[in-house]
Amino acid sequence: MSANTLIFIVIFIIFIAFFGWSCYHRFRLVALGKPDNRFKDIAKRIWSVIYYPFAQRCTISHGYRFGINHAILFWAFMLLLIANTEFLLHGLAPDYISLSRLPAGAYHALAWIFDIASIIALLAVCSAVIRRLIFPPSYIDAKSVDAFVILGLVATLMVAFFGMHGAEIGQGIEKAAGYMPISAFVSTTILSGISAGALEITANIFWWIHAIVLLTFLNYLPYSKHMHILTAIPNCFFRSLEKINTQPREEFAKGNIYGVERVDQFTWKDLFDSYSCTECGRCVDNCPAAFTGKALDPKVLIHNIKVNMLKNGPGLVRGEEPVTPLIADDREDSVSEAAIWDCTTCGACMEVCPVFIEHVPKIVDVRRNLVEMKAKFPPELLNFFENMEGRSNPWGIAPEKRTAWMEEAGAKPFEADVTEYLFYVGCAGALDPRSRRVTLATAKVLNAAGISWGVLGKEELCCGDSVRRLGNEYIFDLMARENVNLFKEKGVKKIIVQCPHCYNTLKNDYRQYGADFEVIHHAEFINNLIEEGRLKFNGGGDFGKVVFHDSCYLGRYNSIYEQPRKVIAAVTNKAPAEMERNHEKAFCCGGGGGRMWMEESVGDRIYIARTEQALKEEPDTICTCCPYCMTMFEDGLKDKNSEDSVRVLDLAEIVAAALE
Repeated sequence: MSANTLIFIVIFIIFIAFFGWSCYHRFRLVALGKPDNRFKDIAKRIWSVIYYPFAQRCTISHGYRFGINHAILFWAFMLLLIANTEFLLHGLAPDYISLSRLPAGAYHALAWIFDIASIIALLAVCSAVIRRLIFPPSYIDAKSVDAFVILGLVATLMVAFFGMHGAEIGQGIEKAAGYMPISAFVSTTILSGISAGALEITANIFWWIHAIVLLTFLNYLPYSKHMHILTAIPNCFFRSLEKINTQPREEFAKGNIYGVERVDQFTWKDLFDSYSCTECGRCVDNCPAAFTGKALDPKVLIHNIKVNMLKNGPGLVRGEEPVTPLIADDREDSVSEAAIWDCTTCGACMEVCPVFIEHVPKIVDVRRNLVEMKAKFPPELLNFFENMEGRSNPWGIAPEKRTAWMEEAGAKPFEADVTEYLFYVGCAGALDPRSRRVTLATAKVLNAAGISWGVLGKEELCCGDSVRRLGNEYIFDLMARENVNLFKEKGVKKIIVQCPHCYNTLKNDYRQYGADFEVIHHAEFINNLIEEGRLKFNGGGDFGKVVFHDSCYLGRYNSIYEQPRKVIAAVTNKAPAEMERNHEKAFCCGGGGGRMWMEESVGDRIYIARTEQALKEEPDTICTCCPYCMTMFEDGLKDKNSEDSVRVLDLAEIVAAALE
């Protein structure tokens, strides 16, 4: 055994031992989290790994063109993983392990692949450096030291690869010299004219550079944001296989702790998420709060959870109390209360995250602790919570007022085994004067199609969506139980709703309470009626240029995108115009997550930002399918002095105006 080999074995053992120690101390902290079964449907999870990280579907989606550069670098690294594994094993046992022992055809093919992959990786690194230095996007920390350290290490690996093989080609000892064009070019240009002895020294120097940098790179990963190289693929495996459109149910009992106050009260998947963040900034680019200058930055939120876990984790493992609070302002190792309350729960961050980090459930869990354990929440929510608990609507209006629209619409009470559909009107549809016009329009459409429908009238209760997203799970639990029992007592089997928040709550949240009824949004229902030929239009209603806005809880939460667009096209004989941010990347109106009942005191107003995006399309009509969105747009048009030239209509109003 040569001295070089012996020295390398010692260095290899030291570096690998330290890497193993680092990974152990990092990953044992994940075990602090609460249980969360992420092992169901293994076949689907394996497919997720193939489709998203390995096929790089996650990085090149949603219009992020630079994701192609990342995909190229990833695929090059996958190929070079074989080369680097062989490199290390060959260094440990040079007389026994070498790809050159393969048949000539196989070895030559691999040598060509590794040579080309190395230059592609080097070019991708150069592209990333240029992007960060010359035209960095606003949503990443372009000049972070960590990023340049990693890029520098990768570039050094590639340079060492070419230097080592170029020197070997110059010595005439590389069997695949004719199949390594880049290394051969280095040999005939940069290393030309060097003596045989100097080439041997050069090859040896580059070999050691490659070895030390490779082992250093490996050991640097657990201490950098690039730990995602180790965790991103597993995180894709453990992703939620269903839309994250509901929250875990809490069980109320004496002595229980509700929500999350310290890092070990998250689930293990929540903690694993914090290791998996690539800090790509896509969540920031799509977050309405971050876009408008609020405290919330989804990327920073996840980063701060990780830092808090790293600081508190070792002590928690030993059974000690946390030394750093999870919830505190102006600290890198804590999450600020302002950021927690800024969230609209629109889900845009989760939609674009390439590694399936689940931001919104973490935020709601912290809200639950603040509300239920500490009674600590924005002051304007006090009346809201009292109104919801006392009179089951946000304004505290008497239940009798829910029937004010019924006579004009010819609405009748729902009767079990007689009425087919319950029209669940919702608080806004029954009590808000503007939204009542939508309710009347929906009733007109249902009557025109000959649908058997009825309502609960003053017996109808709020669904509780905002209460749950604001973290007051106790009141939501009471409301959900009462509603589900009421529906069962009434014999309800099919429900039509016109509010996406009611839709999502009744369809998804209430399943946790044994609900088994069919829930359909009026956009879906009207589209079905049109396709069945049950609605006839006379071309009435001059809507001009219609631009459509995707509600977060209808689109991202429940994948209803095309049905309302089909309805608009059927009525107006023209597809609606699209805002720049549409479908999965649609921008929130600002009313979700309970923000409808809170003031925006920091930064720009989200609803104004969305209104400005709509006005760029020069519409005559903005079409929504949500009472919150309608309110936000109408307020935005007033603020922009455009209420006289642009109107906001619900989809049902457009359809009702065009009926024969």
